[in-house]
Amino acid sequence: MSYTPKVLAFAGSTRTGSFNKQLVKIAASGAKSAGAEVTYLDLRDLPLPLFDEDLEAAKGIPENAITLKDLMKSHDGFLIAAPEYNSSITGVLKNAIDWASRPMEGEASLACFVDKVAAIMSASPGALGGLRGLVHVRSILGNLRVLVIPSQIAVMKAHEAFNPDGSLKDAKQQTSVEELGAKVATILAKLNA
Repeated sequence: MSYTPKVLAFAGSTRTGSFNKQLVKIAASGAKSAGAEVTYLDLRDLPLPLFDEDLEAAKGIPENAITLKDLMKSHDGFLIAAPEYNSSITGVLKNAIDWASRPMEGEASLACFVDKVAAIMSASPGALGGLRGLVHVRSILGNLRVLVIPSQIAVMKAHEAFNPDGSLKDAKQQTSVEELGAKVATILAKLNA
């Protein structure tokens, strides 16, 4: 039986019309074209309370956090589009990571993250395209033992970069984002050959 990489694609934004949601969908199409089974997740569909150990102690891990953990554990890799807020990671993305990192009974430490392969990207109206935030995302994921591939994409002037259908106006940039998604699928296939 041949191996099919399973990739979870999501953005660290809940905003309707998010540039980063559009961006990660382009990468997801590249991963699909490279043979991966891709699941797109909108974090808006899994609202989470702010991480709080007192809440966890009193009520356990929230149901939506368990759903997120199950999704992450059932996939081999991630495509993450991370908006930059004040030169760093968004609260939505960090909160999701924090809840997903919480251990459950009988679960290996950091089961959602260890040995996963990820590609990160960002889109921002600013001139750097969200690059400063990606530095933090890469550091966090690396510390959680995710293999974050060296290639990354930062789309600047995002408010001008997308066509109405969600594709990028710059054909070379569109191809680069698709190739980023494909690279995750290809690396996973090689690691599991």
